[in-house]
Amino acid sequence: MAMAGPVFPAFVKDKLGELEAALGKAIRGKAEVLRLSLVCLLARGHLLIEDVPGVGKTTLAHALARSVRCEFHRLQFTADMLPSDVLGVTIYNAHTQAFEFKKGPIFTNFLLADEINRATPKTQSALLEAMNEQQITIDSRSYPLAEPFMVIATQNPVEHHGTYPLPESQLDRFLMRIRIGYPDAVAEREILRSAEANRSGAVRAVLTAEELVRMQDAVAKVSVDDGIVDYMMAIVEKSRAHEALSLGVSPRGTQALYRAAQALAVAEGRDYVIPDDVKRLAIPVCAHRVVVNSRVALANRAADWADRTMQEILTTIDVPL
Repeated sequence: MAMAGPVFPAFVKDKLGELEAALGKAIRGKAEVLRLSLVCLLARGHLLIEDVPGVGKTTLAHALARSVRCEFHRLQFTADMLPSDVLGVTIYNAHTQAFEFKKGPIFTNFLLADEINRATPKTQSALLEAMNEQQITIDSRSYPLAEPFMVIATQNPVEHHGTYPLPESQLDRFLMRIRIGYPDAVAEREILRSAEANRSGAVRAVLTAEELVRMQDAVAKVSVDDGIVDYMMAIVEKSRAHEALSLGVSPRGTQALYRAAQALAVAEGRDYVIPDDVKRLAIPVCAHRVVVNSRVALANRAADWADRTMQEILTTIDVPL
């Protein structure tokens, strides 16, 4: 693996292989989904898994968290959940005659926010500071979160009863949104035949928290040519000027695309980013950050119209040589 300096090439390559093999035991026939999940993990990003029920959203989130030897908490988001159920609460201790802060489940390495869109906007907003600054603030006091820290959220895009769609500010905190999709016939047959095919508990930890942080640090050392940066900028600028979009990719989205491209290069065994890395990541990193304008949304009711628009943008921009 062509990575120089203190990047530990053999270590990174071997551990990535072990990670993908471990995840492959839980999710069958979805190599690209697993690769993108690992890219999000390496890039220190948060992952939104959006798909119909029963395709393995929660299974993938569980497997990704269990593959690293870290603390893991799962929260089933509901309409009656309060921000304190996520962050923690300050209570009065009669014995010490002082107020004490009781930490909530967000104080962990991996937080699975299951069905995140079932919580109210007030509860959803409790995650904003944590996802962006890796800390929370309670009663004017800030508390740092663990390293590494990753939020993996799931949501069902077709069920609207009793749900609260994530606002743009919340979506922008997720480095990547992926969809698993139905398995092909071969993979589904394997799922039926294997008693442990859909059991995330069968995934063993192959990485420690310290090893993961070393791998994440290696991502920042991947070189990105000026031509690649110009290519990224052209994509996001086109999204901001596109007639079908009322909201283009934010500067945070541009940074996310840059980090994700570096992480994908590492996952592919390179110490440099190529244009195909950017093309491969543009939709999972950028499509959930754009907003289709109302006129286009009414005329085209397809749920994936933002994805289609980003794909169209990619076809109109010259790829650097």
